[in-house]
Amino acid sequence: MTPVVGLMGNPNVGKSTLFNGATGLRQHTGNWTGKTVGLQSGTSRVDGRAFTLVDVPGTYSLTPVSEEERAAADFVMEGRADAYIVVLDGTSLRRSLPLALQIMALQGRTVLCVNLLDEAQKRGIQVDTAAIAQALGVPVVGAAARSGRGIEAALRAALSLLDEPERPPVPLPRRPGEREAEACHRRAAELCALTVHQRHEGPTGRQLRLDKLLTGRLLGVPAMVLLLGLVFFLTLKGANYPSALLQRGFALLGTWLRTGLATLHAPAFLADALMDGVFDTTATVVSVMLPPMALFFPLFTLLEDLGYLPRVAFDLDRCFARCHACGKQALTVCMGFGCNAVGVTGCRIIDTRRERLMAILTNSVTPCNGRFPALLALSTLFFGGGLLSAGLMVGLVAFSLLMTLALSFLLSRTVLKGQPSAYTLELPPFRMPQVGKVIVRSLLDRTLRILLRAVTVAAPCGLVIYLLGHLPLNGPSLLSRLVRFLDPAARLFGLDGAILSGFLLGLPANEIVLPLTLMGYEAAGVLPATAAAEALGPALRLAGWTPWTALSFMVFSLLHFPCSTTLWTIKKETGSWGWCLLSALLPTAFGLLFCLVLRLVAAVVWSF
Repeated sequence: MTPVVGLMGNPNVGKSTLFNGATGLRQHTGNWTGKTVGLQSGTSRVDGRAFTLVDVPGTYSLTPVSEEERAAADFVMEGRADAYIVVLDGTSLRRSLPLALQIMALQGRTVLCVNLLDEAQKRGIQVDTAAIAQALGVPVVGAAARSGRGIEAALRAALSLLDEPERPPVPLPRRPGEREAEACHRRAAELCALTVHQRHEGPTGRQLRLDKLLTGRLLGVPAMVLLLGLVFFLTLKGANYPSALLQRGFALLGTWLRTGLATLHAPAFLADALMDGVFDTTATVVSVMLPPMALFFPLFTLLEDLGYLPRVAFDLDRCFARCHACGKQALTVCMGFGCNAVGVTGCRIIDTRRERLMAILTNSVTPCNGRFPALLALSTLFFGGGLLSAGLMVGLVAFSLLMTLALSFLLSRTVLKGQPSAYTLELPPFRMPQVGKVIVRSLLDRTLRILLRAVTVAAPCGLVIYLLGHLPLNGPSLLSRLVRFLDPAARLFGLDGAILSGFLLGLPANEIVLPLTLMGYEAAGVLPATAAAEALGPALRLAGWTPWTALSFMVFSLLHFPCSTTLWTIKKETGSWGWCLLSALLPTAFGLLFCLVLRLVAAVVWSF
């Protein structure tokens, strides 16, 4: 069996960066706490020797208070690794050392890796790693994992311990009556006094000024709104031309493919199924999703790497506390912007089960990767694609946040009664993002991965829905019957049967809801067979869409049942189909309610 090396440390000290550098994997990293909520493992090789590296969730102590801290504590207590690398923050060694001392008192084969030495140097902090090694009697390695420095040395030091006789743990000296936590912090302070030298204390003046701006009572929320508005404005303005170019390119490619199938004398039904079902659905997904994703995700990841997301959680903490929820829920909301399933899993960072359930049940209100492209496309098509569209997108995100707070308050007064718990929120230092790596990472790990998932789901779903809409039956097709059956109820809420069927049939992935809606129109005879292949805007207007229809679609896109992946994740995290059902019914009920309000408002406006 290959040896196992565990990566331990506080949150946000660079464990995942070191893990990725050693294994070549692409685990998500970012300048904020709470990204790693489960054990992640990968294989690596140093000097021809293979081993398994395990990235353990960050924790401040082996006395756990949350799910991810319990996973970290169990990993050490049960001795699941043959050797341990404890990653320390070189800019805040006094905070990182207590955990290392606890682990060393349990496991003898321990290496200390002092990371972020490049940042420490910029702040005028010098760490004497040799003096730490001499004082503690364990190997100590300096590193700057973002640039790859020190990663191999830390791994080599851990593997070398496996070739030595079993080392005894390093006992933690205690004074009479002193508790373990007190002894750890006292010993850490003594070590730092001997080995850490600073030319100045605390964060730089620039960081303090930025924090006063971004987390202040008066300017914190307006700054958040302005930053989000800027991101959406750049996304909307930049996505218009490439989206139109992709649509024209797919239209030309579709013409060539149809000609090729005709040349090959392919059966008409097969050619139509491949082109009108598989090709048109996939083309719509790619042309609608790719341009905005290619712009939005790099911009959002830049804010993440900068260290802005914990400031958002800090600004929103008061709001969640007033709703009797935990302020950490703001971080799980940020995770939900990437993927609701990830956001649900990330709720493990919340300490109490009541607050964790509250965050899980409301996470689907946050617009995820799969919903943003359709929201961005519709805001461009029906609201101009400029400042108005950017303001609308900011309003939709603000609306989703208000609904998260409102639903949390409702749950806290009904099935999840209780008071909010106290917690510690670490504000990481601002770091200059590595722009090149951010762009590559966001394009490869987010944009292309999500696009591949969407295409993988869209192609077979497009074929199935086409067959449902065109298989010869006695009378209308199954899809047409579904659209017409749902139409009366859907129109009550400002939608129609095709839209509602698109949401129902799009349960596997939110990315395919809009293409399925177009296919519903075509199956019901609202659109000609070629309309769905044309530009998205004219096809929707031909189907009778108005700006009010688009707005209702966008609101229901925010407030409806989660996708199948998220629902399954909720079932796994809660262990209950009842909570899973509530997580689907709760947002859907409010989504229909708000769509009804919009329909009534539209009726009043049109009457004038």
